[in-house]
Amino acid sequence: MVLIDAQNNSLSSMLQQWRTSSGTPKVLAAYMPWFGDKNHIDVGYSSHDLDTVRRQIDEATTMGIAGFVVDWNGPRHAYTDKSVDVVAQAATEKHFLFGLLYNESDDGEQSTDEAISDFDQAYDRYIGPKSRFRDAYVTFNGRPVIFVFPKSGKTDWNKVRQHVSNWAAQPIILYKDDSGQFANAFDGFYVWVHPGKKGWAQDGSDWGKDHLQDFYKRMKDKYPQKILVAGAWPGFDDSRARWGLNRHMDTRCGKTLEDTLHLAEDFSGPNPVPFLLVQTWNDYEEGTAMERRSLKDCAK
Repeated sequence: MVLIDAQNNSLSSMLQQWRTSSGTPKVLAAYMPWFGDKNHIDVGYSSHDLDTVRRQIDEATTMGIAGFVVDWNGPRHAYTDKSVDVVAQAATEKHFLFGLLYNESDDGEQSTDEAISDFDQAYDRYIGPKSRFRDAYVTFNGRPVIFVFPKSGKTDWNKVRQHVSNWAAQPIILYKDDSGQFANAFDGFYVWVHPGKKGWAQDGSDWGKDHLQDFYKRMKDKYPQKILVAGAWPGFDDSRARWGLNRHMDTRCGKTLEDTLHLAEDFSGPNPVPFLLVQTWNDYEEGTAMERRSLKDCAK
């Protein structure tokens, strides 16, 4: 499918131009690995199909995306756990990158122990010296990178950090937006799609400018030595999700992606900025998918 915006320029060109003008940051995309599971909508493929993932990597590569950061709940969710292995295999074959977007456990009482156990699993299977996938795993300055998405908010990340300090290569752990009391346990932060403090506009007109500007300013002023992961997204619409709350962010015929990319490019601060995280590659349930995105209906 041809990817077109209102000016007849491809969405892939936007990412490629951003990558060229911004220099060193690698473009990564958040990857949802649950399609084919009966609990999610049918998008025409299974995340367990190796040929599908190979095709996705080829498509992402043409857009200038260097790797997928795969949503992962550890072994607690068997379907997505298997999907991560499929992505890891395809990435290794195609000299593409993959990393983990670790979902904190919903169980507040057990979340710390589960995080430690899950991180050890990640080390054995994907990161450590015995993993057959380690050469494809996302790193920065020689250290493996793990993104963390908060759920219960009850994990003691200081304990997790102390535990992983025994790894041969200590991981870089990145948390969503801000971590409050556990800031010292994290090496940096990444920004996730959201409109900002005013909340979701009923007409979808709020594309996240305030949220991004607040995040970049906070990182510069409050965490100048922490790693900053810039963010960009094409829009948002959770109407297809069974958990949806009627939240909407207009794509504006490609302008939302373009403007979020420009804000990332304009950031000036002391923070290391090794990555741009695109949200997302294939979350059709929340309307953020870059895969197969067509904006022909916006063309004049």
